Amino acid sequence: MLPAASLIQRLKIYADRSSLPRFNKQLEDLNMQELKPLEALERLLGADWAHLRRARENTARKKAELLKKVAPLAPVDTSIVAFGSVARDEVTKGSDIDWTLLIDGLANSEHFDVSHDIASALEDLGLNPPGGEQIFGGISISHDIIHKIGGGNDTNKNTTQRILLLLESVPIGPSDAYDRVVKQVLKRYVTEDWGWMHKQVTVPRFLLNDIVRYWRTMAVDFAYKRKERRGNGWGVRTIKLRISRKLTFASGLIACFSCDMDESLKEAISGGSELDLTHPAVDFLVKQVSLSPLDRMANLLAKYEPLHQAANELFTSYDGFIGILDDENSRDRLKSVIPAEADQDLVYQQARELGHSFQNALDKIFLEENGTKLYPLMKKYGVF
Repeated sequence: MLPAASLIQRLKIYADRSSLPRFNKQLEDLNMQELKPLEALERLLGADWAHLRRARENTARKKAELLKKVAPLAPVDTSIVAFGSVARDEVTKGSDIDWTLLIDGLANSEHFDVSHDIASALEDLGLNPPGGEQIFGGISISHDIIHKIGGGNDTNKNTTQRILLLLESVPIGPSDAYDRVVKQVLKRYVTEDWGWMHKQVTVPRFLLNDIVRYWRTMAVDFAYKRKERRGNGWGVRTIKLRISRKLTFASGLIACFSCDMDESLKEAISGGSELDLTHPAVDFLVKQVSLSPLDRMANLLAKYEPLHQAANELFTSYDGFIGILDDENSRDRLKSVIPAEADQDLVYQQARELGHSFQNALDKIFLEENGTKLYPLMKKYGVF
């Protein structure tokens, strides 16, 4: 592995050449990996999540490659946005690259050509292309993501891009367009939440309901893909739904519930008028969604000692899951296993047990009395 100091120095040299906006912040993010919430929790618990550490190292190298090869391609008023394992800091052997060219400006006929250039650059880096659903790997328009929330025009593609933009995304290079769109989406969720704006609730229910809707849609689409693909890739998609996809959903719940659990935000809301409630809420949520799903979970769980045992089980299970994906033979086996063979397949059984342990930890966090507000909030907002 390239030493961290060498990696950072190399990126600084490139940043001086390119003058990309906010490049220094992205360099700082790479340099401060060890101080992120997940690593802090690992130290606090005395745990050893070696697979997760290796995945983050892989991600840092991959982001460095992307910054050098792809970031300069972004036109004015656009951001190249990565989703999936790159955004979750979970790059393993065989990880693909989900991306979009996010446009937040005037229409330009060159945008289509740029998206092809990006795809070619990613192919040159040896990265696997996005899945076949055509949700990623092209152009996204900010107007659709911001304004088409709900209703007949809010397609599966639009919903997926919007929710994942909030819950697991990262800009590669210039981030101005990305930052604007994320903030405007969150502003819509807050300003159009009647209960929030009238200080009757401190959980953004509009946002929460959309996250829940996305999770249910994803689960339904899993059954659709199983039939459409005639079982191809069933094993790995099943395990991902039970673990990594579920993590993204759970981290979305944490982002929403944290609004009620953060005393400084509640104080700012209670002391303000209806006209100035938006700013502290949106700013708080921007900070929440800027964290990866694992960091978002770790950031909250570390604060409550009664949750530490469940947190250890949660992240230890996830660490094992990442270990399976990072082993080429195990990953290939998961891709090829079919339902009729699952009960006798050792790799699938190992992954399924990790899924059970992961769910058991989530039950302790969200569905059992544990001395925190998570269980009452889950009953009140997560079900009805």
